[in-house]
Amino acid sequence: MFRPLSIFIGARYTRAKRRNHFVSFISLTSMIGLALGVLVMIVVLSVMNGFDREMRTRVLGMVPHATVESSVPINDWRTLAATMAKHPQVLAVAPFVQMQGLLSGNGEVQKVLINAIDPDEESKVSIIGDYFKQGSLADLTPGSFNIVIGDSAAAKLGLAIGDKVTFVAPEVTVTPAGMFPRLKRFTVVGIFHVGAGEVDNFVAMANLQDLARLHRWKPDQVQGIRLKLADLFQAPKVAWQLAGRLSDDFYARDWTRSHGNLYQAIRMEKAIIGLLLLLIVAVAAFNIISTLVMVVTDKKADIAILRTLGATPRQIMTIFMVQGTVIGVVGTLLGAALGSLAALYISSAIAGLESLFGFKILNASVYFIDYIPSQLLLSDVLLVSAAALFLSFFATLYPAWRAARTQPAEALRYE
Repeated sequence: MFRPLSIFIGARYTRAKRRNHFVSFISLTSMIGLALGVLVMIVVLSVMNGFDREMRTRVLGMVPHATVESSVPINDWRTLAATMAKHPQVLAVAPFVQMQGLLSGNGEVQKVLINAIDPDEESKVSIIGDYFKQGSLADLTPGSFNIVIGDSAAAKLGLAIGDKVTFVAPEVTVTPAGMFPRLKRFTVVGIFHVGAGEVDNFVAMANLQDLARLHRWKPDQVQGIRLKLADLFQAPKVAWQLAGRLSDDFYARDWTRSHGNLYQAIRMEKAIIGLLLLLIVAVAAFNIISTLVMVVTDKKADIAILRTLGATPRQIMTIFMVQGTVIGVVGTLLGAALGSLAALYISSAIAGLESLFGFKILNASVYFIDYIPSQLLLSDVLLVSAAALFLSFFATLYPAWRAARTQPAEALRYE
């Protein structure tokens, strides 16, 4: 016979029934409930990890980690950039000029932030070059007044490659005939799609010298230096250190001012949702209590017979702890396996459903990305599985203790 006897009987009771199938059905539903809880928790945590990753790579790959800017045009930006590049946290630097305004085309108007860049330097600090649908940064040649825009802005304005678009600057030109807004015609030479709504809708790029002329600066003057850092969480410290070494005209900005709240919101949501899902797993685990209580009630006569044959209360307690643990282990392993599989393919599955039914779950005009990301981490799977196993084992203690207190004479009185 299988030894030890307590483990054999406990495993046998997991699927055993006597008068009806009710006890086995309850055991099965407890396993399924626990598996679903673990599955959902792994999938949701993976999606939250995906949002966190996309925030780091795509959104923060587009916006500057940090910038050092000046209230007056910077003349010798190359010397300044070389000085900043010596900082151990700085991976790359690039010059920029910014201007806010409106883009007008085909009777439509769209607000926009034009980032004027040096095409050769920008690829060192930004990921934008990897997401072009048409054209490239190399098309932003000096003096051409070319522009690249996001696909969402292009769709709203009805623009395609080669079309002309009018930029309306937030300034006025005073003439004898009156005051007129400053206008400049650009040619669309590139369209990109990053997947981040605020970038695809409201960001455009032009050549550094073209926007300097629009500012009425010299062609080689810039507004500031953009920094790409090894540790983006060090951005505030590094930016202020670099700005502090320069004159009073310089000041620092970093991503925590523009996107810090969004990043913290994602981290907080992950913690809160994880806690709520852990409660769901706890409820599923504690269903094992009701399962084992029913089994103890159903098996009272068997317990009494085992006691009369010499089984100790400890052995009786072990039997039902084994049964509950088997339910917990099977449910947890099943949930972890299915949850991991679902987390790996949920992004492509959701994309397929969106394509099939012609709708978007995440609207790019509302959310910072327009797709469902997912990143499965082994640490999350192990943490969820360990929590489910612990709760399952803890849930077996009361029913097993109750079974151990069964009195043989009382249980067999009416048998």
